[in-house]
Amino acid sequence: MPRDATASWLLEQEARALLTRLDAVRPFVLQETSLPAAAVSPGGLAAIEDYLQAGRREVRAEVHRFLRWMRGEGRHASPARQQRRFTLMRLRFNITLSQFDVFSEVITQRSEHETGLWLSGLDVAAAEALVLPGHYFEAPPVICHLHRGLGGAIRRARTRLPGGGQTPVAIVRIPRERMIGYGIASSLVHEVGHQGAALLGLVESLRAAVDQAGRSGPGDEREAWGLWGRWVSEVIADFWSVAKVGVASTLGLMGLISLPRAFVFRLDPYDPHPMPWIRVLLSCAIGDRLFPDPQWAEIASVWQRLYPARGLHPRLLHAMTLLHETLPEFVSLLAEHRPDSLRGRSLGQVLRAPGRAPPALIASYRRWSRAPDLMSTAAPTLVFAVLGQARASGLISPERESQLLADLIGQWALQSTLQTNASFATVGVPMPGGQPMIWAREQPTYAGTRRVPALR
Repeated sequence: MPRDATASWLLEQEARALLTRLDAVRPFVLQETSLPAAAVSPGGLAAIEDYLQAGRREVRAEVHRFLRWMRGEGRHASPARQQRRFTLMRLRFNITLSQFDVFSEVITQRSEHETGLWLSGLDVAAAEALVLPGHYFEAPPVICHLHRGLGGAIRRARTRLPGGGQTPVAIVRIPRERMIGYGIASSLVHEVGHQGAALLGLVESLRAAVDQAGRSGPGDEREAWGLWGRWVSEVIADFWSVAKVGVASTLGLMGLISLPRAFVFRLDPYDPHPMPWIRVLLSCAIGDRLFPDPQWAEIASVWQRLYPARGLHPRLLHAMTLLHETLPEFVSLLAEHRPDSLRGRSLGQVLRAPGRAPPALIASYRRWSRAPDLMSTAAPTLVFAVLGQARASGLISPERESQLLADLIGQWALQSTLQTNASFATVGVPMPGGQPMIWAREQPTYAGTRRVPALR
């Protein structure tokens, strides 16, 4: 066989081999085993499968086009040109597989004993944490999975996947060390806050407002306002978390960043995360603005006693002083910010969840202690907030809190699964982000839908 013909034959064989490997990539519903209650929501799974199937169709069509070209005009092309075209096609094939692996890692965990059930319940909690009164956006499905490490993370919906394309769902990574206690609430709702901020365009509008405040303020405070502006993306996620789960957010944050002093007092202007020492004080200030109570000043005082600001470099101390002095004004700017996406309402008005003031949370805990069934019908973020406040107030032990949350998260997964199955027989049941509203005692009525009683 002539050398050029041999090269063409090899490339054609490789292209056909790609097709066989592509055919071996089967839909998740045909290969993943898990409890029905541990499965990803139908809306989330359908969005993932639709996206991946479209990618596989494109690759398959590209391979067939290459084979037709090789058997037609490509026969007369040089081996080098044939190789270039094959290489580009193979890169697209590998991109498709890498995107499959992004979702495979997430879904495979649903087969782990108990972990899968918890993740499914956290999906429900994440969906509820993303819901805002007023229908300001269409919430995407949110899928949770565990990973090693200290901090959480999110791959937001409609952001770029490896190799191109946009993810159809939001994927929240929860550190295993946060399971289970108020730390899970803090991390989960913070990451959901990143998704909500993106859907509302809050980072851009807030950064512009902070920049304006820095330009109009005293010259010696501009350094602090410059730092607040760089940290806006993480700050708004913290604001979202405190507004939804109250003191559980702040205490969870303290647990996360309780690190050696060198890290707590590390001020990196290029890091999007606020300096840990000031970040806890900011969380307390946000909590006091949204839900005024003496506890926030007490927590801030405890934090400062745990990490006294002494023996630090004078420049660092100066920056910390400026941040501390501008903190009240910055929190007011956050709470009163009125982006166009909120249609004239302020951030504090929209995000401040009802019933999260410390006295109300304690009252809820005492009521639930007398009637435990009430807890299973409450919104997940309210549950997180109540148990976090009870823990902060010394009304519940860490062991009891973890046991209650583990049981409730499993119940959320079960209720979600049963209600999802029931909803298939009922046209028009609202399912924000692909999740049934199990946290609503009665489903709200939207245009063209019926009221459907929630599971109890």
